[in-house]
Amino acid sequence: MALTDLIYGGANAVAGLTGSAVEAAIAKQGADAKIAFPDTAYFLPTIYAATGVKVKTLGDLTACVGVLKSLITNKAELGDALNAGLATAVGAEIIEALKWADSAAPYEGTDGIGFVPDPVIRSLGVPLVTGDIPGVAVILGEADDPKNLALVVKEYQQKGLLTFLVGGVIGQAAAEGVKTGLDYRVVPLGHDVTAVTHVVTVAIRAALIFGAVPAGDLAALLAYTKERVLAFVNVFGALDEVTVAAGAGAIALGFPVITDQDIGGLAIPGALEYSADPLETVARSLSLRGIKVKTKEIDICMGFASAFEGEIIKKADTYVEFYSGSNPTAELVVMRSAGELGAQQQGYVNIIGADVGSGIENTGELASFPLATFVEVAGAKMQTDFEPVIERKIHHWFNYVEGVMHTGQRNLFRLRISKEAAARGLNLSQLGEMLHHEILDEFGSVVDSCRVTFITDKAKVQKLLDEEATPRYRARDERTASMTDESVDTFYTCVLCQSFAPSHCCVVTPERLGLCGAVSWLDAKATKELTPTGPNQPIPKTGLTDERAGRYTAVNEAVADATHGAVSDVTLYSILNDPMTSCGCFECICGILPEAKGVIVVNREYSGATPSGMTFGELASMTGGGVQTPGFMGHGRHFIASKKFAAAEGGIERIVWMPKELKDDVRPRLDKTAKELYGIDGFTDLVCDETIATDSDGVLEYLTKAGHPALKLAEIM
Repeated sequence: MALTDLIYGGANAVAGLTGSAVEAAIAKQGADAKIAFPDTAYFLPTIYAATGVKVKTLGDLTACVGVLKSLITNKAELGDALNAGLATAVGAEIIEALKWADSAAPYEGTDGIGFVPDPVIRSLGVPLVTGDIPGVAVILGEADDPKNLALVVKEYQQKGLLTFLVGGVIGQAAAEGVKTGLDYRVVPLGHDVTAVTHVVTVAIRAALIFGAVPAGDLAALLAYTKERVLAFVNVFGALDEVTVAAGAGAIALGFPVITDQDIGGLAIPGALEYSADPLETVARSLSLRGIKVKTKEIDICMGFASAFEGEIIKKADTYVEFYSGSNPTAELVVMRSAGELGAQQQGYVNIIGADVGSGIENTGELASFPLATFVEVAGAKMQTDFEPVIERKIHHWFNYVEGVMHTGQRNLFRLRISKEAAARGLNLSQLGEMLHHEILDEFGSVVDSCRVTFITDKAKVQKLLDEEATPRYRARDERTASMTDESVDTFYTCVLCQSFAPSHCCVVTPERLGLCGAVSWLDAKATKELTPTGPNQPIPKTGLTDERAGRYTAVNEAVADATHGAVSDVTLYSILNDPMTSCGCFECICGILPEAKGVIVVNREYSGATPSGMTFGELASMTGGGVQTPGFMGHGRHFIASKKFAAAEGGIERIVWMPKELKDDVRPRLDKTAKELYGIDGFTDLVCDETIATDSDGVLEYLTKAGHPALKLAEIM
């Protein structure tokens, strides 16, 4: 049978099921019944992105079924067959959406999560653009040999890919000991083949969120997914018509498909290929999408990859923990001269005190121990400003180790090693080897030699904390606090996100970090030293034309150059006049609330209503993709308490509403800034939140009772 016949057979089968399912749902619930996926601003994303149609009710689906059937033309040309594949994706989306129309939690109690919400996609933006997640693997079907399947999944996990599982492979992977869940970046979606649509909507919403692709522009959508979403599909087990049709939809999006079934003459080089060998499958999949994974040869007994960064180790599964709550602890990176440090190959990892499995044992009850992670580095290009940059990476590197969980930093942290990892021999000595390798690997352009010392002797940890760590922490904080935009002569661009949002460029200053929250001015400065031609380039702070708004000719020229002319005018301190662009992975978004003469600020974790009448996702859908949207702006959490926040419009006095979790998080810094700028005590208490009101009338009532200063300001304009 020809490939096109298989595709059309599957597409027609899905179209028939979809039509019947829609008719049954309307008969049962009525045409006016609401239908929506949870926590998304993009309706039914595939339909919305491809056609611009905003499906809100079951009745809206009748026309959509007609459109998908019209795409199935039964012509022999492959291009027409791929359109039928897209129709299959639309049908699968409708069938999956009907599950939510029938139940508030259709996937509860199953082995899959179903739909991936917008905030999850936004949170994945940073690791995707930095390469911590180098690509996306989609695995579906049911393998003839589960061990081969497990080998493939673990290979992708070890390489840091985000892997989605659909079908029988979910149970097979679990049975073979593969750790699954968003924390491990191996995500089971659902057992029905239609669940593959949830991967399609991730790719499609990436185009809408980060790429500013207009809804209804199918050609631009397909170009974006092909060029910028580095995804591919591996199919295990027997191929039926529906699976083949779903694969055609993937190929239409630009995602090659590799199957472990010998398909003979049906193969299409570069698009549909056969591989029975699991390692060859991995290598060929990466090659077809141009995914380059930097191999890390670290001699430790556990896996090491960014995919393990979200691993949660529960108390019952913990062999040992090092915890600041009951012990002195410290993490410190210090610059030394080459003479002080000596040859890097002599004693570059030291343990002072007991090690895990050698003096530090699990006695049946979880015990906490003291720990200092003391790192000394030397290099001709090393600077003291780079010490905290390297120090902050310790948190990520610990979490990259399978079986290790690290939270916090400096002298306030918790480090857990699982029972499984300890049983396999993981100890501090191996973690020291890992840190030594990573520091020289990632910071090799400024670090020539490095020594890692772990101290578990309580008195010696306390001595290091008192005599060296605490004074250095204090000095760094004073230095950071004294750094203002006025105190430096250079700002930096950040174009990390251009792989997804090609017209976006952050301008990073001492008082305004990158909108993702991950790039500070010191980080940008260090990155420029580490990678001279990398994403952070210096901007001389020259050509000031508007001090209040923060408008510089040099900044405009740098942004125009970085965005290839897409953006030519930008201000640093205004949300109304030429605000900075937003990519889509911002931590927060602010928008004006004219009736309160102020602005609301909402974080991506908050899924409820806001006084603007829009959710975070709806606000963000107007703002991302590297466009300027006067009155709305994406930004990092830390920027909320900055003296430069919306300074052109009046500053933080304009903040009138935030979700309570965000308000509590920024309270100490926000109150401090308000006291310094305006002499206001307890400013954060004057800000409304969702526990008080989410409608503008209720917000105004609270602001009036509280005496919020925004009400006394001029209209925001």
